[in-house]
Amino acid sequence: MTLAIVRVPVLADNYAWLIHDPASGETVAVDPGEAAPVQAEAAARGWTIGQVWTTHWHPDHTGGNAALQAQGARITGPAAEADKIPTLDATVGEGDRVRIGAVEAAVWHVPGHTAGHIAFHIEAADAIFTGDTLFALGCGRLFEGTPAEMFANMQRYATLPDATQVYCGHEYTESNGRFALTVEPDNAALVARMATVTAQRAAGEATVPTTIGVERATNPFLRAADAEAFATMRAAKDSFRG
Repeated sequence: MTLAIVRVPVLADNYAWLIHDPASGETVAVDPGEAAPVQAEAAARGWTIGQVWTTHWHPDHTGGNAALQAQGARITGPAAEADKIPTLDATVGEGDRVRIGAVEAAVWHVPGHTAGHIAFHIEAADAIFTGDTLFALGCGRLFEGTPAEMFANMQRYATLPDATQVYCGHEYTESNGRFALTVEPDNAALVARMATVTAQRAAGEATVPTTIGVERATNPFLRAADAEAFATMRAAKDSFRG
């Protein structure tokens, strides 16, 4: 089973994602913060966006929904945030499933960044779309939830196979990595990864997707021993300037 997954830079540092199923010809846009770049990328590939999957209500993840809906896309997002996402045609929560062609994605409820935040796990493709929860070398800021909730999310993500590709919502890897090095300066895997990330960003290259295996080895938030350690780390990251 093969899905094409394409990264689309939007706004200042966001990523939207296009998922295309060659078997059915269907295309999904995940978290289109603005419509035009996503529409242009799809059109260049001869794809028609028929669905939007939304992880949470923040405008930098939903800003393109209305324009895509006006062109025929069906918008699916978190039931718990339906009052904040007026474009939703369908709502989902923990344990629900969505489809692109014959391929299913499981919906995970991953609160913390927002109360109703969800992720989409396509097990058959070794792919998970984490929005603003799990980032490369980091995790999302806690706007509407608790450190315990986000720690539980990290523990859940860590159960996925190493090869699972992580498609997150922002290009935050370099700044996340600078903080990570203050937590684990002697982590050789992290040091080596940051050398690569720094070179990638200097060349104007993207650093995501990442994988669960790489994050398990280098992301201090995924490696936190317990909720208390996670909370301390998250508070330090909130005030980090580096």
